[in-house]
Amino acid sequence: MNELIKNLGVLVLIIGVAVLAVPFLTGGMTNGILLTGLVLIVLGYVGHIAINKRVE
Repeated sequence: MNELIKNLGVLVLIIGVAVLAVPFLTGGMTNGILLTGLVLIVLGYVGHIAINKRVE
């Protein structure tokens, strides 16, 4: 369970990349999709740093 918590930020980051990649490949990019992907990537990055500082 501890490993899942340590990798939670990376999982959110990968979901953000998927949110950006799927519409790019299908050709349906909108500003809402770009903003959602950006927010997920930033939250995943910051979350990964914060979680790994607290969990040993």
